[in-house]
Amino acid sequence: MSKSITDQGPILAHRPAYLGGLAIALGGAVLFSTKAVVAKLLYRYHVDAVTVLAFRMLFSLPIFAVVALWKMRSEAPLAPPDRWRLVGLGLIGYYLSSFLDFLGLQYISVGLERLILFLTPTFVLLITTLFLKHPIRRRQWLALAASYCGIVLVFVHDLQGGASNVVLGSLLVLGSAGSYAVYLLGSGELVKRIGSLRLVSYAMCVSSVACIVQFFVLRPPSMLLQPMPVYELSLVNGLLCTVMPVFMTMIAVARIGAPTASQAGMIGPVSTLFLGALILGEPITAWQLAGTALVLFGIYLLSKK
Repeated sequence: MSKSITDQGPILAHRPAYLGGLAIALGGAVLFSTKAVVAKLLYRYHVDAVTVLAFRMLFSLPIFAVVALWKMRSEAPLAPPDRWRLVGLGLIGYYLSSFLDFLGLQYISVGLERLILFLTPTFVLLITTLFLKHPIRRRQWLALAASYCGIVLVFVHDLQGGASNVVLGSLLVLGSAGSYAVYLLGSGELVKRIGSLRLVSYAMCVSSVACIVQFFVLRPPSMLLQPMPVYELSLVNGLLCTVMPVFMTMIAVARIGAPTASQAGMIGPVSTLFLGALILGEPITAWQLAGTALVLFGIYLLSKK
């Protein structure tokens, strides 16, 4: 008996740190998912996706730039090939993915948007199967089937609800999930060489510059003058829904490991569904709950793999 109690000692000693890391992971997932709700609130002020994305990056860029400068001074310079890879990853993973996501949000509900984005691991699986010839196991086939059946349920529900341009919005967000899957695959080896903090800060700086340049190319400078609520919501979008989730996820991974932190992220679609109902007045139906459960079940199976 005394031996079993002694053996449990280290587990009990680390339990507060583990629970703290889990809470940070859950909080980061909820904050990151909230960006869809904030974007919907911004669209009520007649701003478009180009403007919403530019303001988001204007408020988050200073934080990432400070981290990037700190890493530049404290670590060895990057090799030229890695610099170009970072530029490409920043454009694909954060610029293109975010732009398609915010475009799609103009046409679909936040619940459907979050579920489609949550298919990113399935895109990673499909890409590795098609191009790297990795076989798909039985459990993975079940995960794919469950996830996509859940998306179909919510998609058909939104179509029956009379939502306009649901197909267009869903395709745009699918493109966002696909581009982010490419980013994840492309960053796998690079993150081992330069570290996750350096990779994210550099890539976010590239993405921010691209979003801001895009704004000034496509929109007149007068569009920078917006009502005060646009600035306030953009500050929330940039800091609380972008910067904080990035660093919270990194802290959580350091404390509880990537697999557990990834599974904690499954709260994202659920939180978005209820936040959309609470803040935006979007209805929650049995079809949406069933579709959400199927998607989460599918991603859970993949995370176990």
